[in-house]
Amino acid sequence: MNTKQLWKNCLVEIEAGISKANFSTWFKNTSIIKEELGIIYIGVPNEFVRDWLMNKYHKLITKTIADAFENMRAVEYIITKIENAAKPEVIRTTETVEKELPLKDLYINPDDNLNPRYHFNSFIVGTFNELAYAASQAIIDSPGTKYNPFFIYGGTGLGKTHMIQAVGNSIKEKYPNKRVHYMTLEKFANDFVNSMQSNKANSFKEKYRKYDLLIIDDIQFIGKMEKIQEELFHTFNTFHENNKQIIFSSDKHPNYIPELADRLKSRFAAGMIVDISEPEYESRLAILKVKLRELNVDLEEELVEYVASSVQGNIRELEGSLNLIVCQYRLKNKPLTLAEVKNLLKNNMKPKKNMAIKEVVKIVSEYYKLEENSVYEKTRKKEIVKARQVVMYLLREDFNVSYPLIGQKLGGKDHTTVIHSCLKIRTDLKNDPQLLQELEQIRIMFK
Repeated sequence: MNTKQLWKNCLVEIEAGISKANFSTWFKNTSIIKEELGIIYIGVPNEFVRDWLMNKYHKLITKTIADAFENMRAVEYIITKIENAAKPEVIRTTETVEKELPLKDLYINPDDNLNPRYHFNSFIVGTFNELAYAASQAIIDSPGTKYNPFFIYGGTGLGKTHMIQAVGNSIKEKYPNKRVHYMTLEKFANDFVNSMQSNKANSFKEKYRKYDLLIIDDIQFIGKMEKIQEELFHTFNTFHENNKQIIFSSDKHPNYIPELADRLKSRFAAGMIVDISEPEYESRLAILKVKLRELNVDLEEELVEYVASSVQGNIRELEGSLNLIVCQYRLKNKPLTLAEVKNLLKNNMKPKKNMAIKEVVKIVSEYYKLEENSVYEKTRKKEIVKARQVVMYLLREDFNVSYPLIGQKLGGKDHTTVIHSCLKIRTDLKNDPQLLQELEQIRIMFK
């Protein structure tokens, strides 16, 4: 294998996904040193770059290499040193990352594509994901008979992949004879297209229908793929008829996936559709403490609480901020002050809209010249129903509040009612320019 060309191709992909400054800072003087048994060894110039790539870009690097080299099992980072400036090809390995991060934790099982790092023993449960967690445990207890299919949706970085892969790993452990397979929709689609081009459609069907549990990530991209939808529909039917479990993840509810066939929407709805929202403060705090134990780092409680209260985004953003602090902590080799942590996070936190549900209700009520309390009341008056639907839509779209919480706060409505309301507003926006203008004016009032 030409490792030089492989890394050159990967750098092109990586550069396209990050800022020019970050690419120049962190990927300069890096290279693939060697490949052994599917393990890619990346040479880096010093410990600081190594830690930064591990903590900030490891997932991007791993995915990019895996897309280009299908036999990749893991990525290791090696600090390299040029022995002779006149002979830059002579490289001496001084240290590997294995001391801090066990190599086995980076392996992706080539048989089922599952990452063993994703398990429930490191999974934090809070109000933001407790329904999805409860359903996943029921599936582990009785795969194929409860909540089939299981459809999880929510924004990026909220733990969907962790959860669905943890289900796969748990079922592997509990039922050693069951065949489990995890994949992205992109991989499913590519395999299908390749099978059609090589006249091996039957082998494709046999390959996927032999599994007892099939997990498909990022299903939201299926909307415009008619042939893939048809094949997935038949695959699903085969699984369902044979009491085999199928799990999907998406960044949006199936009703919001554009051009998704009604028969697939119906199949998804026949199982369990559940969302994961952004974690609340208590869950963010618990996530940070678990991460610190994994990293074997002890930070002052005041610092951890500050990060939990300040970083109100998804789990990925939360862990990224913590990694930044830990990296600085290790470099300085002494405890950080609260002022230092605030300064570190100041330039790494994107501004977020944050508004109480009551404030949204108040602003929408004022705009439509309604009594604020009327939005919470059970009534069929058109003007109030419309205002309530607008509130629900804005809470979901602009502030990522979960459907169950929206329903609970707006008069104890069922989450399906909230979903219907959001769908109606979204549909009306396509044909009603006046409604679009109204929402734009309301959003100005949020600022």
